Amino acid sequence: MASTTNNPLLKSSELAFGVFPFDQLKKEHFLPALTEGIQLAKAELEKMKTQKTPATFENSLLILETSGETVNRTATIFFNLLGAESDDDLQAMAKDISPKLAEFSSDVSLDSQIFARIKELHEKKDKAGLNEEQLRLLEKTYKDFARNGALLPESKKSRLREIDQELSKFGVEFSDNVLKYTNEYQLVLETKEQLSGLPESAIEAAAETAKEADLSGKWMFTLHGPSFAAFMTYSDLPELREKLWKAGATRAFGGKYDNTILSKQIASLRHERAQLLGYKSHADFVLEERMAESSVRVRDFLEKLIEKSRPAAERDIEQVEALKRDAGGAFAKEPLQFWDYAYWSEKLKMRDYNFDEEVLRPYFKLENVIAGAFEHARLLYGLKFKELKNVPVYHPEVTAYEVLEEDTNKHMGVFYADFFPRKGKRSGAWMTSFREQGLQGGKVERPHISIVCNFTKPTPSKPSLITFDEVRTLFHEFGHALHGLLSEVTYVSLSGTNVYWDFVELPSQIMENWTLEKEALDLFARHYETGVTIPAELTQKIKETSKFQAGYSSLRQLNFGILDMAWHSMDPSQITSVEAFEREATKRTTILPQIAGTNASVSFSHIFAGGYSAGYYSYKWAEVLDADAFEYFKEKGLFNRDVARAFREHILSKGGTKHPMELYKKFRGREPDPDALLRRDGLI
Repeated sequence: MASTTNNPLLKSSELAFGVFPFDQLKKEHFLPALTEGIQLAKAELEKMKTQKTPATFENSLLILETSGETVNRTATIFFNLLGAESDDDLQAMAKDISPKLAEFSSDVSLDSQIFARIKELHEKKDKAGLNEEQLRLLEKTYKDFARNGALLPESKKSRLREIDQELSKFGVEFSDNVLKYTNEYQLVLETKEQLSGLPESAIEAAAETAKEADLSGKWMFTLHGPSFAAFMTYSDLPELREKLWKAGATRAFGGKYDNTILSKQIASLRHERAQLLGYKSHADFVLEERMAESSVRVRDFLEKLIEKSRPAAERDIEQVEALKRDAGGAFAKEPLQFWDYAYWSEKLKMRDYNFDEEVLRPYFKLENVIAGAFEHARLLYGLKFKELKNVPVYHPEVTAYEVLEEDTNKHMGVFYADFFPRKGKRSGAWMTSFREQGLQGGKVERPHISIVCNFTKPTPSKPSLITFDEVRTLFHEFGHALHGLLSEVTYVSLSGTNVYWDFVELPSQIMENWTLEKEALDLFARHYETGVTIPAELTQKIKETSKFQAGYSSLRQLNFGILDMAWHSMDPSQITSVEAFEREATKRTTILPQIAGTNASVSFSHIFAGGYSAGYYSYKWAEVLDADAFEYFKEKGLFNRDVARAFREHILSKGGTKHPMELYKKFRGREPDPDALLRRDGLI
């Protein structure tokens, strides 16, 4: 085992703003740091739980809140790197680290003496002289103990430990399988005829990808977002689109990276865990601490949206099918398939709107879009971003910025940005933190926030020119980042994005709305060669097409929510075929023909290896909130400082210090209008 003497995970950073010294970090530092961190935390907790004096906030709850700082720092940095800069060593290490963390978590949450101290304080909370945030932390902590086994008899606690250990291993394995499959798949094209229909940007990127794989002179397409989306949207060759689509639709379904058994094991263990804790299902356990409150309410919510979305989706598909049929050719009479949809939908958009989104790319140079996001933060919240050139980062492609209040130069935090796909990075886009805002090391610290994406890479002849969808993704993740950066609370457990899961997407999704407005686009959408602002007719096209195929898009998102709830609302041990189960669960949200031998569940990392189990509905739930909130901005002005100040004060800065609905009503003056989303999508 490596020495702990020079382990950067075990000491406070001496660098500017306390940024982590990634240049000093070695892989062998993680396990010793975790081991020592756990020992330190247990020593602190041992003193707390065995003292004879009555429980107070300071001698009990505050110690519990701060005792695991080294553990949290180590785990945070490890799992951030596992997602963004992984390799075989880190993946193997995760199989040791995850169970150790699960064991430590169980040691704390199932410790009757620790719970007794928290329970004692909870019983006298009204006379303990606690402020509002301390009361909220106490309520949250007490509930967490009660909900996670503190009241169980020892025999059931033992089984709960076993379940949590197994889940910690299975989640890592599930994610690894998806990543390895994604990294290994290659669609290599050898002739220019096979590139028919593809835009120059996609062809150049594919040539560069092939070159990196020692296949110069060929073109390689992969399952990574930019490559996959471009091919499915523009390739004229349906047989190749089918090949690539099926590769994605069979990801981790059979073969050496099969997640079929793992998905059932994870869901079954979650179900058993919920029942052990007195809940009917995992969904019931999860939703008790959500705005939605119950699986019945979630299903009613989803059903209402399906009722409006499915007829609109059927009309959308009919329009696409009619265009395909009218175009003639060898495949005209065959039914529209999943691998046809993006291609023919794009043709329909061209016909009806004379609009090909590829014409937008020259106006969305990545550096300009980043500057545009920063300008939005300045206009709305008075923030400015200053690049930090001399701080260590975990990969050369990562850029770091200091975030300051524009008027006072008050330091608000550090922001990291990591934008391009690479072999060690999982797919998708996400926000995370290297240090959350709140009390750490005896003082309230400012946060270190990161967004990680997989955008179109620069090529030898062009800078990174991203798609409009990637622009929206950047603004989405930047919204999450603002939630973390603008947090102003005392305790880490309540700071930033530590809110109910069906509220956490509001700050991110609301930011996407600005990308549809000319006033906002004019701030950053400039041609990368001429510097000319995006023409008014293009911004109008973006606006006009924002509702294009909205029914199908809505139904597709609802499909994922329904599938998630199906997995987590019943006993999964009864599932004999994952494929048949998924097909039955999603039949009301599926219009295109189901393809035998394909499956989405086994690569659905959000719910099997992420935090969205029984929570994927949150995206649609938060869309209602963001649609309603943005109507307020539009009414008062896109960059109205009074509205922005209210959004910052009541939502972005408050973290989980109050119930989300209370925060929302303080911002909006009322509860959200449930029809706001349907209005925005043109479904009513």
